[in-house]
Amino acid sequence: MSLMTMIVKMSEGLGKTCAIFFLTLLFSLPLGMIVALLRMSKVKLVSAVTRFFITILRGTPLMLQLLAVTYGPYYLFGATVARNKLIPVVIAFSINYAAYFAEIYRGGIESIPVGQYEAAEVLGYTRIQTFMRIILPQVIKRIMPSVTNEVVTLVKDTSMAFTVSYQEMFTIGKQIANSQTSFTPFVVAGAFYYIFNVIVDYVMGRIEKRLDYYR
Repeated sequence: MSLMTMIVKMSEGLGKTCAIFFLTLLFSLPLGMIVALLRMSKVKLVSAVTRFFITILRGTPLMLQLLAVTYGPYYLFGATVARNKLIPVVIAFSINYAAYFAEIYRGGIESIPVGQYEAAEVLGYTRIQTFMRIILPQVIKRIMPSVTNEVVTLVKDTSMAFTVSYQEMFTIGKQIANSQTSFTPFVVAGAFYYIFNVIVDYVMGRIEKRLDYYR
């Protein structure tokens, strides 16, 4: 198989890799905020339960979570394994990354001085208005480097979808490598991931610069 043919075949899987990446961000970013707020709840039971689930998601391999979400319903309830494996893959990725984003959000929120809340209360702001108009913009600015790091990691983690035989880029590269007994497909895959990461890093850098007015 020529190098060009190999690149074309792996490009077909690139679309599925991008689907995992963008759908995971779409669901995990807002879900992470919800989890963070539950983690910070003054109701001790809610906070404790949320913290427990976060430790499970952060303390177990993403690969194991992918297998659990994809095949768990079959082994536990006899349910049919989803034909479109993108659904369980995105669910597993979104839940996992929501746990990491939740801790990033929590750190950002707790770094805001209490005085800002008190000043907003004096000005007549409600709690929701205070959070949305004063706290959240500052939190976003402060957590951007950490969020960028997680987003870059997500690009590489999409390759773990091969564990449930989802035909994304790395899975196709692995299949070609096995059939051709060659390491070249892995090099090509690495180049794809590198370029993807360079683009992501550039975009996130531009977003950070846009938020410089909070300095």
